[in-house]
Amino acid sequence: MRKRPPQHSPNGHAPNFGTQWGWDREYEVYDDFDLPSYVGPSTFSNLPWVTDPAELGARRVDVAVIGAPFDDMVTHRPGTRFGPRAIREAQYSTGNLNSLQLDVRPFEELTVVDAGDANIVPAYWERGHAMIYRKVREVAATGAIPIILGGDHSITWPSASAVAEVRRPGSIGIVHFDAHADTAPDSFGQLASHGTPMRRLIESGAVLGRNFVQVGLRGYWPPTEVLEWMREHGLRWHLMTEIEERGAEAVIADAIAEALDGPDAIYLSVDIDVVDPGSAPGTGTPEPGGMLPRELLRAIRQIVGAVELAGMDIVEVSPPYDWAESTAMIANRCALEAISALAVKRRGGREVRFAPKVAAGAGSPA
Repeated sequence: MRKRPPQHSPNGHAPNFGTQWGWDREYEVYDDFDLPSYVGPSTFSNLPWVTDPAELGARRVDVAVIGAPFDDMVTHRPGTRFGPRAIREAQYSTGNLNSLQLDVRPFEELTVVDAGDANIVPAYWERGHAMIYRKVREVAATGAIPIILGGDHSITWPSASAVAEVRRPGSIGIVHFDAHADTAPDSFGQLASHGTPMRRLIESGAVLGRNFVQVGLRGYWPPTEVLEWMREHGLRWHLMTEIEERGAEAVIADAIAEALDGPDAIYLSVDIDVVDPGSAPGTGTPEPGGMLPRELLRAIRQIVGAVELAGMDIVEVSPPYDWAESTAMIANRCALEAISALAVKRRGGREVRFAPKVAAGAGSPA
């Protein structure tokens, strides 16, 4: 039976609309963490937004997600400055998620927060890299593992440098998933482009070339002179043809051993263009013939389950080209797979957080 529209009472008093329509009934009120992903502010998995390093330390945060919305250094298609927001939004489920692959509820085992974004402004790449370095360093110095959402791949230079610095006197190796080596000497004279970060890291000494392992390379770059530089500096790489012939799991096992040939921990860098553009079209430099999403997600679980993870970045998600949000979804799951693998460690009694051996001192973002 339809209710009549509201009428003024004879004594001139307005009706109580809440009572009239049943809006004043008792309803369950859900915690922000359990609300649908499209309600409220956009944080990774609806996790608390905690940007203060002192609070990160006080909470003994295990994993802190950081946004690096920066794409001033791309050489082809722009748009990755919108990547961190798209990755955060590319999730339909919330609350205490359960990993079917690993049989773990990651947010019950770990303290995970969204630590916000680096203090980025456009058209000022030197400042952008400085702010990313400072943000990652102050988070890593609390003992939390930073997972950085890019942004173009140039952000790996300041991000991995910050993690390597905090980890001293220990050292890190890098496992780098990418269609391209990103070891160019420069891009049109520019030292800091998204095609050069791995060279900068090796030249600076943040990581040794022999502990730098690349997975998924294919296509028509780099040229022979860059490959020769890579050989001279001891870099190791695994082409897509090797994954096709031997299988991803065997290749990843080799990559782990190579990256840990000396270092204490691994920094994981995932350029989403390692995935075939048929599955991940939303990226700046798409290269046909890449990994399947399931191969990449399995590889992340395999690596994080086997090594001490120092940090991780997921880069080159360009939402303007991501017509069905599939690229952002894969990137979102890359982060969740790493977090879930860490949760399995914690459940088994292994430590996840890092105990810094040096005091933080790089300053705070302006």
